[in-house]
Parts: sequence; structure tokens; C-alpha cells
Amino acid sequence: MRHDVEFPGASGVTLRGWLYLPDGPDGEVPGIVMAHGFSATKEMGLPAFAERFAAAGYAVLVYDHRCLGASDGEPRQLVNIWAQARDYRHAITWLAARPEVDADRIAIWGSSYSGGQVLLVGACDTRVKAVVANVPFAALGGVDYADPAIVARFPAMKAALLDESGTGPADAPPAPIELAVVEEPGVELPVFLPQPESTEWFLDAGRRPGSTWQNRVLLTNLGAIDPVLDPGVALVNLAPTPVLLVVATEERLASADAALAAFAAAGEPKRLEMVTGHHFADYDGPGLEHAASAMLAFLADVL
Repeated sequence: MRHDVEFPGASGVTLRGWLYLPDGPDGEVPGIVMAHGFSATKEMGLPAFAERFAAAGYAVLVYDHRCLGASDGEPRQLVNIWAQARDYRHAITWLAARPEVDADRIAIWGSSYSGGQVLLVGACDTRVKAVVANVPFAALGGVDYADPAIVARFPAMKAALLDESGTGPADAPPAPIELAVVEEPGVELPVFLPQPESTEWFLDAGRRPGSTWQNRVLLTNLGAIDPVLDPGVALVNLAPTPVLLVVATEERLASADAALAAFAAAGEPKRLEMVTGHHFADYDGPGLEHAASAMLAFLADVL
């Protein structure tokens, strides 16, 4: 069963989404917190995963990031990687307080841009008992995760994520860059995701009934603020929290090499699943069935 819900994010910004509850006897069940990548809204592929998770006995919170979709936040269409990552922690707090949910058995799930965010949140928040990173953004470029100096960036990243003072990176005055997400006739802006598969997926999923996706964002705090949010560094520091990394075999958006390098340097317990196809291959069809089955098997083992 799906319910419309809202809850406070950082600084009191109202975040909105859906709570999926499993059918069956009363009692506490494990929970999963889910949000989408980059500019996407909750309607764009997430229900297919959430429905499968709820059918397997999980309470699933799916929500829109601040400034996007149904959630509040200004300016609209602002994508702030630090603010989005910090709001995951507020979503965990809300879900953990639900009477249907076992607060000691909560996983977090992210995809693409948010797939990188959940690696950081899982490495910093001990309430997280498992992390699923679907085709994650893992690094801004080639990184040697065997280099102690690279791994040593983590304490500053953790302090930045946990900073609720109002003066941390998530609250820095935005210096946004206006972008089109994908190529589209009539949109005369720099294009952030020029790959043909990006255009196909966003213009299809983003135009479906109920979606409020817009092909325009204000991007801030990606690599232009200290510390840089480097999900690969977080992954290397994630153990002993279990992690599942789902990586596409034909990845062209989020560097598969960076994700695999960080995964190789990460501690146990960890699991890797390769899905055939490009970045968006596991949002429907055989790719969805493959990825969702792997995710459910992982969650059953670790939660």
C-alpha cells in the first residue's frame, strides 16, 4: 500500500514522497530510504523498485530531493549534492520513527548521483545497516584509492555532511550554473548529460503522467567547494556497513572504472553486481528484474 507523506528535511524544508508498506501481519519491518539521481523525480522509475521491495516485506520511503518535484525548497530546480546527501539523514530519522519500522534495520538506496550520496551517508551514519548504490556516481575523475592521502579526505567529508550549523557546504550561498539536463529542441542551455541514452531516458521517463521533471537545473557545489564530495573515498571508508554496488557494463555517464576501483579498495562486507547495458538499463525490462533481484537477495542477507 502506498501513502503520500511529507517530513522535515534540513533547516525545516518540507520533503514529500511516498511510503510503501508491505501487506501482512502487524509488526516492525525493516525500512529502506530511496531518492533519485540528479534532477529526476520520484515518478521516474523508482516505483518499480519500491513496489518490489514492499512486496518482499520492507517499508520503503521514496521522496523527492529538495527544490525538485513535490518537495519544497528554493530556488526551484537547484541541485546541491551536499544538501541532498544531508537530507537523506533526515529521511532516515523520519522513517526510523514510524511504528511499522524496525529502526535497527534500515537501508539506504540511491541511483546515479544519489548513488554516490548514499555511500557517504552510509559511511557517516551508524543508523544505516546496508547501502545499495545503483549505477553510482563514484568520483569526479580518475582516483587512486590505494593512496593514503586520498583516503584521508574522509574526515573532512564526514564533518561537512554532519554540519547542521547553517554554515557548512550544504548551506553555502549557491553560485549555480544553469544547465539543460539533456539535449532537447528549443532548450538553449549547456547540456550536462549529452549521451543519447540520457536524452532517451529523461525525455521518456520525465514526460510520463505525474512526473514534474524539468529539463533545466541550477547546479551548485559539485567540485567547486571544499571539501569535495567524493563517493569513492566514502566507499573505501564504508566498512563494516554492507554495500551492494550495481554497475552497468556499458556505463558512459558515471565512471564505471572509478566505481570499480573504489569497490576494489573497500573493505568487507561488499557485493558487486554487473548489469548488462547502459546507465539506464536497469530501470525497466530485464535489467530491472536483474538488478531488483540482486538487491533483494543482498538485503535479505544483511538486514
